[in-house]
Amino acid sequence: MKYDFAAIEKKWQDKWEQVKPYAAVTGDKRPKFYGLIEFPYPSAAGLHVGHPRPFTAMDIICRKKRMQGYNVLNPIGFDAFGLPTENFAIKNHIHPAIVTQQNIKNFTRQLKMLGYGFDWDRVIDTTDPQYYKWTQWIFLQLFKHDLAYKTTMPVNWCTSCKCVLANEEVVEGVCERCGAPVIRKEKSQWMLRITKYADRLIDDLDDVDYIERVKTQQRNWIGRSTGTEVTFKTNTGDDITVYTTRVDTLFGVTYTVISPEHPLLKKWKGIIKNWDEVEAYQAAAARKSDFERGELNKDKTGVRLDGIEVINPATGKVVPMFVSDYVLMGYGTGIVMGVPGHDQRDWDFAKAFGLPIVEVVEGGDITKEAFTLKDDTGIMVNSGFLNGMTVKEAIPAMKKYAVEQGWGHEKVNYKLRDWVFSRQRYWGEPIPLVNCPKCGWVPVPEEELPLVLPQVDSYELTDDGESPLSKMTDWVNTKCPKCGGPAKRETDTMPQWAGSSWYFLRYMDPHNDQAPVSHEAEQYWGPVDWYNGGMEHTTLHLLYSRFWHKFLYDIGVVHTKEPYAKRTSHGMILGQNPHYVGNVSTQEEKDALIAKYGNQALRPAVKMSKSLGNVVNPDDVVKAYGADTMRLYIMFIGDFEKVATWSDDAVKGCKRFLDRVWNLADQVTDEEGVSEKNAPIVHKTIKKVTDDIDTLKMNTAIAALMTMVNEFYSNGLSRGDFEALLLMLSPFAPHMVEELWEQKGFAAKYEGKMAMQCAWPEYDESKTVASSVEMAVQVSGKFKGTIIVPVDSDQDTVVEAAKASEKVAKAIAGMQIVKVIHVKNKLVNLIVKPC
Repeated sequence: MKYDFAAIEKKWQDKWEQVKPYAAVTGDKRPKFYGLIEFPYPSAAGLHVGHPRPFTAMDIICRKKRMQGYNVLNPIGFDAFGLPTENFAIKNHIHPAIVTQQNIKNFTRQLKMLGYGFDWDRVIDTTDPQYYKWTQWIFLQLFKHDLAYKTTMPVNWCTSCKCVLANEEVVEGVCERCGAPVIRKEKSQWMLRITKYADRLIDDLDDVDYIERVKTQQRNWIGRSTGTEVTFKTNTGDDITVYTTRVDTLFGVTYTVISPEHPLLKKWKGIIKNWDEVEAYQAAAARKSDFERGELNKDKTGVRLDGIEVINPATGKVVPMFVSDYVLMGYGTGIVMGVPGHDQRDWDFAKAFGLPIVEVVEGGDITKEAFTLKDDTGIMVNSGFLNGMTVKEAIPAMKKYAVEQGWGHEKVNYKLRDWVFSRQRYWGEPIPLVNCPKCGWVPVPEEELPLVLPQVDSYELTDDGESPLSKMTDWVNTKCPKCGGPAKRETDTMPQWAGSSWYFLRYMDPHNDQAPVSHEAEQYWGPVDWYNGGMEHTTLHLLYSRFWHKFLYDIGVVHTKEPYAKRTSHGMILGQNPHYVGNVSTQEEKDALIAKYGNQALRPAVKMSKSLGNVVNPDDVVKAYGADTMRLYIMFIGDFEKVATWSDDAVKGCKRFLDRVWNLADQVTDEEGVSEKNAPIVHKTIKKVTDDIDTLKMNTAIAALMTMVNEFYSNGLSRGDFEALLLMLSPFAPHMVEELWEQKGFAAKYEGKMAMQCAWPEYDESKTVASSVEMAVQVSGKFKGTIIVPVDSDQDTVVEAAKASEKVAKAIAGMQIVKVIHVKNKLVNLIVKPC
């Protein structure tokens, strides 16, 4: 009987389409389990092999949960607004809506091709007006609670996409989406006050089951610190304030630095004697991203403000002020104090401008570098009343002194900035607000939602940086909902993150036209029990969605403070490097590859990309080997949380394993129940596979199944043995399992139930250990056969059993046993010599 995977997979996919075995039922009496994956962005390229890794893992988890008696919600949808589709549409002269629908259709085909157990009746699409109606509704609630506001500020501007980016969307100074340089630009932007939730976003991490590296990334991005705000007087009549966590080093301040965007500079224009130089520096700083100014800014630049003097409150001495682009207006107060003796960045700046470097913490050599240790090894010097204290003693002492003197107070600070929410693009949710000359910003009435994105003939980028919607005067010009007078609609759209910040709630109740989610559905399904996604989203989507969820909790839409009870993350899949030196044999060829591709030629595996020609299309794998092979391999490829490398040869290995399972069916006897001989391996494997799925160790679960199949080939197998194998293999290779389940009569045995609808097998702990064991026997180190003895037999018992073996008896005839080497349950070696 041939394993015709193409016909088998189509047969069972058609049946699942008809009987809908994956439908989740709100309110069901069974315990609920909500397993969530990050819904895909439907690109024109279709699925790549990176998608199936997390999708397959959660599918396996959910399939096992169903078999364990849970009412499972395993939903799917499409995060379809955003720049990639719009950029593709512009380049190919196709409307984004058409591109999106084509892409969703292709993604749906591929997802069904891989046999995922999604509830297809709950599919959502963020570009559907019936979905983004509620995205707009949530935005209006944020606006009404003063958590959405518009302000003019320096923003990250993508020079290619021609739109504003959030800080999180700028990676190493370039646009996360297109890779183009990002510059600073003044724009009027809608902002969300995520900073109001900073403490809760940190503190509530203690209540959820997230892997530690995810929690760490969240905490680091929010960046909460407790320090002191210190007031410095100036000769301008304006006091300035700096934030520091090292108030103990105040005696070592020898200069101050102000951000190029700080409003005080404009106010001091008439006082600053070298204003033209300052203004030119401001213009140069505006062409850099925050990342270039901070992380990449190795060479310190700046301009001393001629005419500005600052008084150090601790010493009473006058220190200069500089403007420098390494100080960002969005962090702290936009002004910092320079302590070059004990901060390496300040030390570099002081060296560049010939400024004094004062040692106030003893322990290093500040002529060579800053001394930054702040534990008990550092003793305060040149610091007045602090002298002789450790740093840990000096910080609270100086803070107390600053408060008593009236020029300091304790302050909690955050790296987190408010969320830049608007985008000057077409393909996004319209912001449902109207600007009235009399009433200001007025919400579109909720009963008029959704505010539908209008059809446009041209969605090309505008030269002035405004949204393409700004050219649609018939749509823009409207009446004020409050006073009825002439008004204009907001023409910016929401970022792609908007729709993904609450989608997990819509899955609970996708067809509700009265609310984002009903209280009944949310109370039943919330929170998400297990959410798996990429590490690249732990400082973007994860943070944003937690913020929105907390706000919805505050206004009574949801009943849990956190959206996800558990969060795990997976490693990416790398492609084989076609330019790797290991692919060629001669040194000449290797040298040529290194000369052309540099360090890349030394890496056997690299990120998949079209330019390298190493992208693996799931369609090709399924066509050649079948969906079950694809599913099995993507889980067998390695540790789920770590990076793995694609291997075509290893895919073939997984296909050979499924062939062995298929052919094993011909060897099944009529014996019902688990056979006595196979009971230990069966129960041991059930335990192993059950535990491994729960801990995302899919690769070792599959290895255990492979070991069990090998045992079956050696021992023979009963119907009960094969039934246990099929049930455990079902989440991994559902198509083939259902075919074998039906052919071997198990469906009839269980009154027409598919394997996926039957109970997950349970193990008996007492049967996971065999009563006997096979041991190797050596005579003076030479293998002479094996013996069967009770598990954990003592040495005397093993030796007697070995001596009873015909081959051993022959080998030791006329010999004296002078030593026995006994490795319990594994080996016995009889060392002999002539009598």
